[in-house]
Amino acid sequence: MVYLTRKAEFAASHYYHNPDFSPEENQRLFGKCNNPNGHGHNYTLEVTVKGEVDPRSGFVVDLKQLKEVMHREVLDAMDHRFLNKEVPEFFNKIPTTENLAIAIWQRLELKLQKAKLHRVRVYETQDLFVDFYGEND
Repeated sequence: MVYLTRKAEFAASHYYHNPDFSPEENQRLFGKCNNPNGHGHNYTLEVTVKGEVDPRSGFVVDLKQLKEVMHREVLDAMDHRFLNKEVPEFFNKIPTTENLAIAIWQRLELKLQKAKLHRVRVYETQDLFVDFYGEND
């Protein structure tokens, strides 16, 4: 089994707010991240796929196809967007880094050919990241 990772970057804004909470509870739990005007991050995304090396091509995955899927499903949809208001997954879900990693996994999982999605890693900052390995792991 070989694991291959492709990295990409995108910028997006968001805010944390749970409509079931009082304004005070939202402020206590989310602090400055509860500002309805949002704040932004320059995210780094790592998508790792796994599979057997194709003896004809020497590849685990068609790199061009992986790049195209990442762009279409994630970067085109999320780059320079206000996640809460422009990305359907976050209309009713708090766009934490954890939820972002899950949403990206769900967008990519069935779109890949041959190689299997192994891990989605999303860096919110240089020293904060989330790994998601799918629902069954």
